[in-house]
Amino acid sequence: MRPDAVHRVLDAELTAARDRRGGEPPRVLDVGGGSGVWAVPLAVAGCTVTVIDPSPDALATLHRRAADEGVLDRVTAVQGDTDALDRVASADLVLAHGLLEVVDDVDAALAALAAAVIPGGAVSLLVANRYAAVLHRAIAGRLVDARRLLDDEAGQLTGTRDPLRRRFDVAGLEASVVAAGLKVELVQGHGVVSDLVPGAVLEANPGAAEALAELELAASTRPPLRDVAARLHVLGRKPA
Repeated sequence: MRPDAVHRVLDAELTAARDRRGGEPPRVLDVGGGSGVWAVPLAVAGCTVTVIDPSPDALATLHRRAADEGVLDRVTAVQGDTDALDRVASADLVLAHGLLEVVDDVDAALAALAAAVIPGGAVSLLVANRYAAVLHRAIAGRLVDARRLLDDEAGQLTGTRDPLRRRFDVAGLEASVVAAGLKVELVQGHGVVSDLVPGAVLEANPGAAEALAELELAASTRPPLRDVAARLHVLGRKPA
């Protein structure tokens, strides 16, 4: 199976960071990634990873995963939120995957993320896409919710138990990244078509999973398909 669009970009970024460091392990900060979904595989790949998360339960899961993979020595857990970034060393790569949708202040969070990356390093943002949320609810027959998401400037279902404070579109996300002093180096979609294909289709057709992976990768950087992906991925570069 080919790597998805986000993993492909992060692999290239970490290879470049390792080269800049003369072969030393790249340093990664994963903000809001307490359970270790991204952090533990990165540690297995040879990175040193610091995870910042406010949830002690999530950090406990991180500890178990790192122990199971034998990489506890490469993973550091810090309980806190973006305010804790000034207590840790700067990193070659800062991850904020699923973070901006839930923070109180997007601009303040992005400023803290930008300050935490070394000059020449990158910030990886993965966020929920407002327009994808509209389409997915319409397809599911939730037409009222789809219209409410479309009309709400933040892309939030106000008045409900929506777990997200906001969802993003490409233009708004790019503008926020630039305002934080980062150069937008890449914008791509994650979950462009893969979230729409039923599992039964993949099970019934030999080779369908590989074909879907190739289609997803090809579609990830092609507007307008990119712009309606379930998630938007932005790589912001801090000037050297």
